[in-house]
Amino acid sequence: MMESTPAEPPHPAEDVTHHVGYLLKRAQAALRGAMDKVLREHGLTVPQYATLELLALRPGMSNADLARATFVTRQSGNVVLRGLQEAGLITRPATADHGRARPAHLTEEGHARLATVQAAVYAVEQRMVEAVPPHRMPALLADLDRIAAALEE
Repeated sequence: MMESTPAEPPHPAEDVTHHVGYLLKRAQAALRGAMDKVLREHGLTVPQYATLELLALRPGMSNADLARATFVTRQSGNVVLRGLQEAGLITRPATADHGRARPAHLTEEGHARLATVQAAVYAVEQRMVEAVPPHRMPALLADLDRIAAALEE
C-alpha cells in the first residue's frame, strides 16, 4: 500500500480554518444567519427578500432568471414566487404570453414590504462594511468578484 503525501495548501495557512474557502464560508454563514434573523421578523426568507429586491430593480423577470440571480434551483424559485404571490407581494399572469415564462411584478404591498425590510437588511450589511477599513472596500469587492469569476469558469 502506497502512502500518500498530504497536499500543500495553495497559500500559507496554519490549518483549514485559515483557508480562503473556509473563511468565505464562515462569512457567508454569518451573513445568512444575520439575514435570517432580521427577515424572520418581517415574515420573509432570504430568497424571498432577494426576489423582491430584484423585481424592484428589474420588473418582469422570469422564474428562471430570478432563480439564477438568487442562487436557488428553478423548482425552489417557483416555490418562492408562489409564496410571494399568495402573500400578495407579487403578481404573475396565470398563463404565459409566449413560451413558459410568466413575468413577475411587485404589487403595492410588495413595494411597501420591501421598503420596510430594507432598513433592517441594510443594517446587517452596514455591520459588515464597518468591519473593513474604507480604503480597502473597493479592493475587497473587486477580489470577491474575481474569486467568483474564477470559480464560474
